[in-house]
Amino acid sequence: MFDKLLPQSIDNTYRGYKIALWLFGLVVGVRITQSLSVIFNGYDTARAADGIPVATYTPEAAQQMVALFSQGSLWRLTLGLLCVLVLVRYRSAVPLMFALLLLNYLTGQLIFQFVPLVRTGTPPGPYVNFGLFILMIVGLVLSLRSRGTRNYLAYDARAT
Repeated sequence: MFDKLLPQSIDNTYRGYKIALWLFGLVVGVRITQSLSVIFNGYDTARAADGIPVATYTPEAAQQMVALFSQGSLWRLTLGLLCVLVLVRYRSAVPLMFALLLLNYLTGQLIFQFVPLVRTGTPPGPYVNFGLFILMIVGLVLSLRSRGTRNYLAYDARAT
Protein backbone atom coordinates (compact mmCIF):
# COMPACT_ATOMS: atom_id res chain seq x y z
CA MET A 1 0.00 0.00 0.00
CA PHE A 2 2.78 2.46 0.88
CA ASP A 3 4.51 1.62 -2.41
CA LYS A 4 1.47 3.03 -4.20
CA LEU A 5 1.12 6.01 -1.89
CA LEU A 6 4.82 6.90 -2.18
CA PRO A 7 6.08 5.25 -5.39
CA GLN A 8 9.83 4.94 -5.92
CA SER A 9 9.51 6.46 -9.36
CA ILE A 10 6.75 8.75 -10.53
CA ASP A 11 5.61 7.89 -14.02
CA ASN A 12 2.37 7.40 -15.93
CA THR A 13 1.86 3.82 -14.71
CA TYR A 14 -1.37 3.58 -12.73
CA ARG A 15 -2.36 0.37 -10.97
CA GLY A 16 -5.54 1.35 -9.16
CA TYR A 17 -9.14 1.23 -10.31
CA LYS A 18 -9.93 3.49 -13.27
CA ILE A 19 -13.00 4.90 -11.53
CA ALA A 20 -10.58 6.51 -9.06
CA LEU A 21 -9.09 8.50 -11.94
CA TRP A 22 -12.58 9.76 -12.82
CA LEU A 23 -13.22 10.68 -9.18
CA PHE A 24 -9.86 12.44 -9.05
CA GLY A 25 -10.71 14.41 -12.19
CA LEU A 26 -14.13 15.35 -10.78
CA VAL A 27 -12.72 16.48 -7.43
CA VAL A 28 -9.93 18.46 -9.08
CA GLY A 29 -12.31 20.03 -11.60
CA VAL A 30 -14.68 21.20 -8.88
CA ARG A 31 -11.82 22.54 -6.75
CA ILE A 32 -10.36 24.47 -9.70
CA THR A 33 -13.80 25.88 -10.49
CA GLN A 34 -14.21 26.93 -6.85
CA SER A 35 -10.81 28.60 -6.89
CA LEU A 36 -11.50 30.55 -10.05
CA SER A 37 -14.88 31.59 -8.69
CA VAL A 38 -13.27 33.05 -5.58
CA ILE A 39 -10.42 34.71 -7.47
CA PHE A 40 -12.65 36.39 -10.06
CA ASN A 41 -15.86 36.83 -8.04
CA GLY A 42 -14.74 36.65 -4.43
CA TYR A 43 -17.33 38.95 -2.91
CA ASP A 44 -20.34 37.05 -4.26
CA THR A 45 -18.77 33.63 -3.70
CA ALA A 46 -17.96 34.40 -0.06
CA ARG A 47 -21.50 35.68 0.46
CA ALA A 48 -23.48 33.04 -1.43
CA ALA A 49 -21.38 29.87 -1.22
CA ASP A 50 -19.83 30.36 2.22
CA GLY A 51 -22.51 32.42 3.94
CA ILE A 52 -20.10 35.12 5.07
CA PRO A 53 -21.99 38.35 5.83
CA VAL A 54 -19.68 40.51 3.70
CA ALA A 55 -22.31 43.25 3.32
CA THR A 56 -22.19 43.91 7.07
CA TYR A 57 -18.45 44.66 6.97
CA THR A 58 -16.95 48.05 6.34
CA PRO A 59 -15.76 48.42 2.73
CA GLU A 60 -12.14 48.12 3.85
CA ALA A 61 -12.81 44.98 5.92
CA ALA A 62 -14.80 43.40 3.07
CA GLN A 63 -11.97 44.14 0.64
CA GLN A 64 -9.43 42.65 3.05
CA MET A 65 -11.53 39.50 3.52
CA VAL A 66 -12.01 39.04 -0.24
CA ALA A 67 -8.27 39.59 -0.82
CA LEU A 68 -7.37 36.93 1.77
CA PHE A 69 -9.90 34.50 0.30
CA SER A 70 -8.44 35.13 -3.16
CA GLN A 71 -4.91 34.45 -1.97
CA GLY A 72 -6.03 31.20 -0.38
CA SER A 73 -7.76 30.28 -3.61
CA LEU A 74 -4.58 30.91 -5.56
CA TRP A 75 -2.91 28.18 -3.47
CA ARG A 76 -5.93 25.95 -4.09
CA LEU A 77 -5.73 26.67 -7.84
CA THR A 78 -1.99 25.89 -7.88
CA LEU A 79 -2.59 22.57 -6.15
CA GLY A 80 -5.43 21.86 -8.59
CA LEU A 81 -3.22 22.53 -11.61
CA LEU A 82 -0.56 20.26 -10.13
CA CYS A 83 -3.27 17.59 -9.80
CA VAL A 84 -4.15 18.05 -13.49
CA LEU A 85 -0.48 17.49 -14.36
CA VAL A 86 -0.48 14.32 -12.26
CA LEU A 87 -3.68 13.11 -13.94
CA VAL A 88 -2.29 13.71 -17.43
CA ARG A 89 1.36 12.75 -17.07
CA TYR A 90 2.27 11.24 -13.65
CA ARG A 91 -0.60 8.92 -12.76
CA SER A 92 1.44 6.84 -10.32
CA ALA A 93 1.21 9.88 -8.01
CA VAL A 94 -2.62 9.94 -7.98
CA PRO A 95 -2.86 8.20 -4.56
CA LEU A 96 -0.36 10.67 -3.11
CA MET A 97 -2.34 13.62 -4.47
CA PHE A 98 -5.58 12.18 -3.08
CA ALA A 99 -3.83 11.94 0.31
CA LEU A 100 -2.62 15.54 0.05
CA LEU A 101 -6.10 16.78 -0.88
CA LEU A 102 -7.55 14.89 2.09
CA LEU A 103 -4.89 16.29 4.40
CA ASN A 104 -5.63 19.79 3.11
CA TYR A 105 -9.35 19.40 3.81
CA LEU A 106 -8.86 17.88 7.26
CA THR A 107 -6.36 20.49 8.41
CA GLY A 108 -8.68 23.23 7.13
CA GLN A 109 -11.50 21.77 9.22
CA LEU A 110 -9.18 21.59 12.23
CA ILE A 111 -8.28 25.26 11.81
CA PHE A 112 -11.99 26.15 11.66
CA GLN A 113 -12.40 24.51 15.07
CA PHE A 114 -10.01 27.06 16.55
CA VAL A 115 -10.75 30.02 14.26
CA PRO A 116 -14.36 29.57 13.12
CA LEU A 117 -15.89 31.45 10.22
CA VAL A 118 -18.95 33.54 11.00
CA ARG A 119 -21.66 32.34 8.62
CA THR A 120 -25.26 33.32 8.04
CA GLY A 121 -27.90 30.78 7.11
CA THR A 122 -26.98 27.38 5.74
CA PRO A 123 -24.68 28.06 2.79
CA PRO A 124 -24.04 25.27 0.26
CA GLY A 125 -20.23 25.56 0.29
CA PRO A 126 -19.53 23.40 3.35
CA TYR A 127 -21.84 20.66 2.04
CA VAL A 128 -20.18 20.67 -1.37
CA ASN A 129 -16.75 20.47 0.27
CA PHE A 130 -17.90 17.62 2.52
CA GLY A 131 -19.17 15.77 -0.56
CA LEU A 132 -15.77 16.25 -2.19
CA PHE A 133 -14.17 14.93 1.01
CA ILE A 134 -16.22 11.72 0.74
CA LEU A 135 -15.26 11.37 -2.94
CA MET A 136 -11.60 11.86 -2.00
CA ILE A 137 -11.77 9.05 0.58
CA VAL A 138 -13.41 6.68 -1.91
CA GLY A 139 -10.95 7.71 -4.62
CA LEU A 140 -7.95 7.19 -2.36
CA VAL A 141 -9.11 3.70 -1.38
CA LEU A 142 -9.80 2.75 -5.01
CA SER A 143 -6.48 4.18 -6.18
CA LEU A 144 -4.58 2.12 -3.60
CA ARG A 145 -6.34 -1.16 -4.45
CA SER A 146 -5.00 -3.20 -7.33
CA ARG A 147 -7.29 -4.10 -10.16
CA GLY A 148 -8.06 -7.80 -10.27
CA THR A 149 -6.67 -9.55 -13.31
CA ARG A 150 -7.70 -12.93 -14.57
CA ASN A 151 -5.13 -15.50 -15.38
CA TYR A 152 -6.45 -16.64 -18.76
CA LEU A 153 -3.63 -19.15 -19.31
CA ALA A 154 -4.52 -21.00 -16.12
CA TYR A 155 -8.20 -20.93 -17.07
CA ASP A 156 -7.47 -22.35 -20.54
CA ALA A 157 -5.31 -25.12 -19.06
CA ARG A 158 -8.21 -26.34 -16.91
CA ALA A 159 -10.62 -26.30 -19.83
CA THR A 160 -8.64 -28.88 -21.85
